[in-house]
Amino acid sequence: MRNLLKILIVIAILAAVAGWFLTAPRPVSDDLFDGLTGDANRGALVFAAGGCRGCHVAPGDKSEGPALLSGGYRIVSPFGTFISPNISPSDAGIGGWSVADLGNALMAGVSPRGQHYYPALPYTAYQRMAPQDVTDLGAYLDTLPPSDVASQPHELGFPFNIRRGLGLWKQLNMNPDWVLAQAGTPELERGRYLVEAVAHCGECHTPRDALGGLDAGQWMMGAPNPSGKGTIPAIHPSKLDWSAGDIAYYLESGFTPDFDAAGGQMTDVVQGMAQLPAEDRAAIAAYLKALP
Repeated sequence: MRNLLKILIVIAILAAVAGWFLTAPRPVSDDLFDGLTGDANRGALVFAAGGCRGCHVAPGDKSEGPALLSGGYRIVSPFGTFISPNISPSDAGIGGWSVADLGNALMAGVSPRGQHYYPALPYTAYQRMAPQDVTDLGAYLDTLPPSDVASQPHELGFPFNIRRGLGLWKQLNMNPDWVLAQAGTPELERGRYLVEAVAHCGECHTPRDALGGLDAGQWMMGAPNPSGKGTIPAIHPSKLDWSAGDIAYYLESGFTPDFDAAGGQMTDVVQGMAQLPAEDRAAIAAYLKALP
């Protein structure tokens, strides 16, 4: 019995060490951003395409002009409520962050303190971003007004409040491969990059499994609203009969072919998409029409 107890203790220690290793945050490569210089004008377009304003401007703030990214937007989910943080260039936000810090947050879901971020920050999509776009986005964020509003803690119960467990979730869900494996033209490549990376469209329009990971087998097939209220529509070509021109016009104007108008969070998405070059909206439309 004494020998059995020793064996069990050794097994428990080895399991704990293995679990600690498997759940460890894994930042991006140290040299990923070496030699890159940010351009705030280009970064403004990355910001618009990513819809950053929609989640990080305080709820009810309808002011025009440069975004005050004080956070506070509540994302209700089956796992609890996530509250968007302050990402303004202040001590309460991300003031003082390096480009590598921003890259780790967006592309690896790792904080400057080496902790996991929750995937309410869609790093499963952002992991595909080009380092130059991350650098440009950082340059643009630095131009925005600071806010001293403190970020609020997420409202999560056990076991979802244990961040370390996200390491296992990432092992299951951090897949950098493109969903549309073949993009045979520059337009489709651009559309794929915008949809699958920067604009993270799949985060809302694709259903999730029991652990909250995207079901890539039902890519863009629509999904229940995480809040439990209504559904998010399918935008796969087997479900949406709009032409590419209809899609591009909707992203610019918010008007559907049936003369309906975008509502809810899509109003923020359209506001950002309308700032992009027409070629980008056309590329997004071409990508959606090309899905098999």
